[in-house]
Amino acid sequence: MANVVVVGSQWGDEGKGKIVDWLSERADIVVRFQGGHNAGHTLVIDGVSYKLSLLPSGVVRPGKMGVIGNGVVVDPHALVAEIGRLEAQGVKVGPDNLRIAENAALILSLHRELDAFRENSNAGTRIGTTKRGIGPAYEDKVGRRAIRVMDLADLPALREKIERLLAHHNALRRGLGQEEILAETLYEELASVADKVLPFMDSVWQLLDRERRAGKRILFEGAQGALLDIDHGTYPFVTSSNTVAGQASTGSGVGPGAVGYVLGITKAYTTRVGEGPFPTEQTGEVGDFLGTRGHEFGTVTGRKRRCGWFDAVLVRQTIRTSGITGIALTKLDVLDGLEEIKICVGYRLDGREIDYLPASQAAQARVEPIYETLEGWKDSTAGARSWNDLPAQAVKYVRHVEELIGAPVALLSTSPERDDTILVQDPFQD
Repeated sequence: MANVVVVGSQWGDEGKGKIVDWLSERADIVVRFQGGHNAGHTLVIDGVSYKLSLLPSGVVRPGKMGVIGNGVVVDPHALVAEIGRLEAQGVKVGPDNLRIAENAALILSLHRELDAFRENSNAGTRIGTTKRGIGPAYEDKVGRRAIRVMDLADLPALREKIERLLAHHNALRRGLGQEEILAETLYEELASVADKVLPFMDSVWQLLDRERRAGKRILFEGAQGALLDIDHGTYPFVTSSNTVAGQASTGSGVGPGAVGYVLGITKAYTTRVGEGPFPTEQTGEVGDFLGTRGHEFGTVTGRKRRCGWFDAVLVRQTIRTSGITGIALTKLDVLDGLEEIKICVGYRLDGREIDYLPASQAAQARVEPIYETLEGWKDSTAGARSWNDLPAQAVKYVRHVEELIGAPVALLSTSPERDDTILVQDPFQD
């Protein structure tokens, strides 16, 4: 019986919420292993919508355990607020169904402020961050000056760590022309939330090892998409963590042997939020059609997403960098009614054809898509629950996508409703 890692195979927003919801019903434990509260998804259970940003999807299901791994950066105040919103909807969140890694780094108000200072500056490159402090928090983690969850349990020792942190941040703030932060202000910010966070603290690596050996099913839930990976994404227009499937191990403290199946959530077209290269972007009628039909607005930020044709080159690349076993193809119904549909099958760079996205920022900006054109379909795919319900041309499209990316479709989603899913292969039964 396989433990499953779910990752986005594009730039995020691939429709992970519905698929994670479907899988979390079959899992015993759901683990977040990277990112913070900058990426969200919506779960719909018994007609009720739950918007999650930081909490794993398991917490909204009775009898499931949600785990926030050490690879996540945790804003303690955002955590408490999100728990409060869920409890207002009747979802009980306590230590019996939520655990947070003791060695997870914290996001503080100074991280949010620094993020905004940089993103709003006229100097340098605009990345398109959510200004929630994710990047600066990861910087402090790598710089070995982060405040971690476990530090909240020893408030007397916290002051020295705050001084070390502020030696770095106040120098940055002076350079940016901003007022310095007093150590006491930061101490009070942390002390005020410590009692609300500490009940959830645990040694997550031990918890997961114990549960895995007991035969429990574990779902590792990624945020964002593989093309936003700090190493393998469209750098520098990326997030500040590793979003590929390998991070499920390092971000939760389990060995790579604990992962059996990697499911790549893949939209039937392509979208992106924020800045950065997008070879198949459509800014005209097609882009408007996809954005309107697909309701392409961010769950957390409300930002309008950029839209374009399916890019088989990019998905084939992320299938390799994440070791994706099979894909869940989502939003096929958005393509209903198009006379013709294009798929990017290669790039042209400086007069030569290539079959990958180069790592260079300058080269990424110069690549031109090479398209194949397929006949569209008029009949609706919305709500289809078997291959026989799909128009012949839609089936042809899906099969051609499989061929181009080198991975099978394990699930096919034909609407936001969880039951409108064609199951080809159950990842937990791999």
